[in-house]
Amino acid sequence: MLTVDYARLGVLPSDKVLDLGCGFGRHAYQAARLDAQVVAFDFGADEVRNVRDTFGAMADAGELDPVESRVGAVQGDALALPFPDDAFDRVIASEILEHIPDDKQAMRELARVLRPGGTMAITVPRAGPEFINWTLSEQYHNVPGGHIRIYRQSQLVERLEGTGMRATGHHHAHGLHAPYWWLKCLVGTKNDTHPAVAAYHRLLVWDIEKAPTFTRMTEKVLNPLVGKSLVVYLVKPEDETAGSADRRVGATA
Repeated sequence: MLTVDYARLGVLPSDKVLDLGCGFGRHAYQAARLDAQVVAFDFGADEVRNVRDTFGAMADAGELDPVESRVGAVQGDALALPFPDDAFDRVIASEILEHIPDDKQAMRELARVLRPGGTMAITVPRAGPEFINWTLSEQYHNVPGGHIRIYRQSQLVERLEGTGMRATGHHHAHGLHAPYWWLKCLVGTKNDTHPAVAAYHRLLVWDIEKAPTFTRMTEKVLNPLVGKSLVVYLVKPEDETAGSADRRVGATA
């Protein structure tokens, strides 16, 4: 289940793609299927190991070839990425910035490793549905490693453009998922056996596995209204003079 539109991001074969906060690796795997050179990056050792193992399984199945030369998984800190300037053609950071206390530094690092002319997709929980989750359940966000802020679209764009990036557009995703999380917040976020939660979960799994027309059309209608995720697309200007100055100012702020 992808949040980012790869056509809109502009992923091409042989592009160097960074998936920051890769988690289970869903965006990294899709970039690899498009024949990009992919680095899946995460703070968690388990996530990195699982993604690395899945890349290996994809290679064994003939889905990736040759896997060793163009995909990898790296553990590290988003505030100090172990990559040189301008290292990637595309950068993805999906549902990660809301977890990071110093989000501005993470944004500066993402901008630093993207080449001039490269594109970036940032996704975060959408403000409206997220406010409802926080209101319904303290347990939803007040946990170790949980969400520490809610972004309004204007605030997110302003912070990203403060690194020298330029926003080019946005959309919302996962309209079917917002009501699911409202329901979980009502009955308890750990209560996966509640009949209503279990039934809704089966619907989501069916949608992901089968992509039936009914749920695809329903989500398309719901996305602008209650889409759980906000997706912002940006480009790093070819002329970096102004952007570099902005980053230096931001780093000292």
